[in-house]
Amino acid sequence: MLALLRTFSWQELRQHPWRSAAAAAAVMLGVALAFAVHLINASALSEFSSAVRSVNGQPDLELRAVQGGFDESLFARVAAHPRVELASPVLELVTLAATADGRRQPLRVLGVDALVVATLAPALLPAAAEGADRFALFAPDTLFLNPAARQLLGDGGIEVQTGLRLRTLRVAGTVSAGGAPLAVMDIAAAQDAFARQGQLTRIDLRLRPGTEHGAFIRSLQLPAGVTAAEPGDAAERVSNLSRAYRVNLTVLALVALFTGGFLVFSVLSLSVARRTQQLALLGVLGLTARQRLRLVVAESVALGAAGSLAGIALGTALAALALRLLGGDLGGGYFQGVAPTLQWSAPAATTYGVLGVVAAAAGGWFPARLAQALPLAQALKGLGGAGQAGRRPRGWSLALVALAGLLALLPPVAGIPLAAYLSVALLLVGGIAALPWAVGAVYDRLAPLLAHRVLPLLAVERARRVRESAAVAVSGVVASLSLAVALTVMVASFRDSVTRWLDVVLPADLYARTAEGTAAGEVANLGPGFVQAATQVPGVARVAPQRVRSLLLDPALPPVALLARRIDDPAQALPLVGAALPVPPGRIGIYVSEAVVDLYGARPGEPFPRLAQAFGATASGPPASFFVAGVWRDYARQSGAVLMQLADYQRLSGDLRANDLMLWLSPEARPEAVQQALRALAEREGGAGGLVEFASASEIRATSLRIFDRSFAVTYWLQAVAIAIGLFGVAASFSAQVLARRKEFGLLQHLGLTRRQVLAVVAGEGAAWTAIGSAAGLALGLAVAVVLVHVVNPQSFHWTMDLQVPWARLALLCAAVVAAGTLTAWLSGRAAAGRDAVLAVKEDW
Repeated sequence: MLALLRTFSWQELRQHPWRSAAAAAAVMLGVALAFAVHLINASALSEFSSAVRSVNGQPDLELRAVQGGFDESLFARVAAHPRVELASPVLELVTLAATADGRRQPLRVLGVDALVVATLAPALLPAAAEGADRFALFAPDTLFLNPAARQLLGDGGIEVQTGLRLRTLRVAGTVSAGGAPLAVMDIAAAQDAFARQGQLTRIDLRLRPGTEHGAFIRSLQLPAGVTAAEPGDAAERVSNLSRAYRVNLTVLALVALFTGGFLVFSVLSLSVARRTQQLALLGVLGLTARQRLRLVVAESVALGAAGSLAGIALGTALAALALRLLGGDLGGGYFQGVAPTLQWSAPAATTYGVLGVVAAAAGGWFPARLAQALPLAQALKGLGGAGQAGRRPRGWSLALVALAGLLALLPPVAGIPLAAYLSVALLLVGGIAALPWAVGAVYDRLAPLLAHRVLPLLAVERARRVRESAAVAVSGVVASLSLAVALTVMVASFRDSVTRWLDVVLPADLYARTAEGTAAGEVANLGPGFVQAATQVPGVARVAPQRVRSLLLDPALPPVALLARRIDDPAQALPLVGAALPVPPGRIGIYVSEAVVDLYGARPGEPFPRLAQAFGATASGPPASFFVAGVWRDYARQSGAVLMQLADYQRLSGDLRANDLMLWLSPEARPEAVQQALRALAEREGGAGGLVEFASASEIRATSLRIFDRSFAVTYWLQAVAIAIGLFGVAASFSAQVLARRKEFGLLQHLGLTRRQVLAVVAGEGAAWTAIGSAAGLALGLAVAVVLVHVVNPQSFHWTMDLQVPWARLALLCAAVVAAGTLTAWLSGRAAAGRDAVLAVKEDW
C-alpha cells in the first residue's frame, strides 16, 4: 500500500508538472529572497561588529563625550583613580580626505597614546613602514592607515580637510584594524592637526578585578557632557538602529512565500477535486481517512522541500551577488564603508528551509482535510466529493478580521511591530476565508439581472454555484493583489509625505555646505568669519546658518542629531505634528522629532532634562532648562533630532561654527554668480574654494526623490512577482477545471452553442472570478495599507505619514488583473472546447 501511495503521488506530480512547478517556484522565491536578505544583513552586521571591536579594543568601560569632546583634564583624574588599572585617551574625528581623482571621501582619524593603546586595542598599534624613523609614531602631521584607507588613498602624502583648509599629512606606516577607511595618529599630533588642543572624545579604561561598574561610575562624578558606556554599546547601537530595517526587508521578502502558500493551497485543492474518484477508490480498497490526509500533506511537503532547497541555493547566489555589487547596505545606509564577505550560515539555511516547508504544508492542510472527509460512496458515483465542500459560516472569518484590528492597536515588542505583522496576516487569511460568502453575496443579486442573456448568465451562474471552487482558484490572486495594493498605497503615502516635507524643510533658494553627514561636519565646517562675509555677497538677500551636531544622550541608543538654526515661526519653518506651544519664561524651547518622543519619552509641554547633560552649567548660572515646545516630522534621521534656536545654542556652547548655509537670493541675482562669489570667499578664508558644495532646493528635492524611488524599486518588482504567481495559480485552476468539464462543453455544443460561444462562457467565468478577486484584493489591500502606514511605519522607524490612495493606479492594477484572468481562462478553455469535447459526451451513452 505504501508503494502504491508513493506511485500515486508521483504520477500526479509528473502528469501536471507546470502546476507543481508553479507552487514550488513560489516557495523557492520566498525562501530565496528571505534567506538572501538574512545573509546580506548578517554578513554586514558581523563585519561591522568585528571592525568596531578591532578599533575600540576590549576595555572594561568607556567614557565618551555626549557631544564634540571634553577637557583632557578629566583623564588625569580618572587615570589616578585607585580602581583604574589602565587608562587610554582617544581623540576620534571624522574628516574628508582628497583622493587621487579629486573626490573627497570620509576618513576616520583616531588620536591615541601609542604607549598604552596596544594593551587595550592591539589592532590600533602603528607599524612603521620600512625605512621610516622609529619615532615616526610620535611625529606631527604623521599618520598610519588601515588596509581600506591605503587602498583608497595610497601610501604617499594625503590631504585632509579641517574647516575650509586642506592640510597635508604624511603616511608613515599601517595599522591592522579592519572596517572602513581609518587613520591613526599620535594624540598630541591629532590635537594639533585638527585644532583640538586639550580635547578628548573618549577614555578607554581597564579596571582592577572585582570592580563593580555602577559604583565605580558614581564615584567618578562625571561632569556634564561625559557619559559612561560598555564596550559593546557601539555595535549594539547600530544593530538596534538597523533591526527594524532588517526585519521589514525580511517580511517584505516573505511576501512571495506567503503567496506561495496560497498557490500550494489552490493547486492541491484542485488536484484533490480532480482525483476525487481515484481517492475514493483507494478508500474502498483500504486506504483510511488519516492516510488520505497524510497523502496530500506529503505532496505539499514534497513541493515545499523542493522549493526550499532551490531557494537556499538561489538565495546564497543572490546574497553573494548583492554583497559584491551593492555592499551590505541594501539602501539602508547603516553599514557605510563596510565591505563584507559572505558568511553562510547552516542554522539560518535550515530555518528558512523549514519555513518554506511549513508554508507549503500549511497551504496543503485544508485540501488534505477535504480528502480525509471524502464521502466514498458518493465520490465513486461522481455525485460529490472534496471539491463540493459545503458553505462554511463566515463568522470565524469576521472574527479573524476583528482580531486583526485588535492586534493592530498593540505596542511593538523590542522595537519590532510583531503584533502589526500578525494583524496583516490575519486580515489576509480572514478576508480570503470570506471569499465564498462574497461571491454569493454579489452574484446572487447579479444573476436575476442577466436572466435573458444566456452567455453572461451561464458564466455568473457557474461562479455562484461553485463559489467554493471560485474562492480556491482566486485565493492566490487575492493574496498577491492585496499585498500589491497595500505596498502601492504605502509607498505612495510615504512619497507624498516626503514631498510635502521637503517643501517645508527647503525654504531657501540655495544651500551651501562643506561636508555631507553630521560626523564629518565636526571637522569640515564653516567658520563664523565665512558666515558673516557671506551676508555681504552681491545677490544674497538673507543668510541663515545651521549647526548640526551628534548627541549621545543614551549609550544604549543611537546618537540624536542636534540642529541649531534661527526659527521665526515654527508653524511655517517646521513640519509640525500638532500646534507649537508657547515657551514659558526662563525655559529654552526645543522641537523634537517623532523618534525622540518614542525613544526618549519626550512629550510636548514637558521639560527634557536629558538634553541638559550635553551642555552642563552655563557661564551665568545653573544648567539650562529645556522645554519641548512641539513635535515635528523628520524623514532624514531615524534615530531622532532635536531642533533649537541658534542663538540659544551659541549662548550655551560658545560654538559659532556652522555646517550649512541657507541663502535667499535677491530677484535679480544669478545663482551661478552667487556660487562663484562664495567660492572666491572660501578661497580667501581658507585657500580651498572647491571644498564648498552648492545645491538649489529643486536639485535637493529631485535628488531626494530619486533616491527614494530607487530605494523602493524592489517593492515594485516583488509586487509584479507576487501577482504573476497568483495569475499562474488561476491558470492552473482553470486548466484543471476545463479538462474536467469536457463533457459539459460537449453538451453545450450539442445544444447549439458554437466553440466561440463556449470560450466566451469560460472567459466570462474567468472575468467573474477575477473581478470578485480584484475587489476583495483591493479592499483587503486598503485595510493592510492602513496598518502599514499608521502602525508598522511609526513603530519601526518612528515617523508618521498621511494616507494617500492613488486610485487611478489601483484601478489600472485591478483592471490588469481582471484582463489577465479573463485571458488566462480563455486560453485554458481552448484545449477543452474543441472537437474532443463533443466526442466526450459519448462516454455517458
